[in-house]
Amino acid sequence: MFFRKEEIKNNNFLTKVCALLIYAAKIDENYTDKEEEIIIKTLIELGLDDKNISKTIEEAKIIEESSNQILDFTKEVKNLPEQDKIKIVEALWSIIYSNKDADIYETNLMRRLAGLLYIDNKTMGDIKEKIKQNSK
Repeated sequence: MFFRKEEIKNNNFLTKVCALLIYAAKIDENYTDKEEEIIIKTLIELGLDDKNISKTIEEAKIIEESSNQILDFTKEVKNLPEQDKIKIVEALWSIIYSNKDADIYETNLMRRLAGLLYIDNKTMGDIKEKIKQNSK
């Protein structure tokens, strides 16, 4: 479990993380079941209870659809410890490479997120390559 108990209890936090994952999944206009499976797996790894997953995903979809900028999703994530941010970035790259390819919108999103989450280019590139190799 990656997050402290008080963060897990704050379901709003995980809902925003979920909204960010959904945003990444939808950026190529092709939100697949495989991407949703990655989101569910990530939420469980982040400490969300199984019984709250459907509710969290539905709330996150509403937040994602009504928001017009990713800053809403990244505000709290950027202050997490490095290992927690890396877990979320790994999930984002897994979503992007779930269809075996990254388009320009997806790579642009990840470039923007690197800056917003304070993740250096080398770390971001290493994570990308690791996920890319694992998705082959």
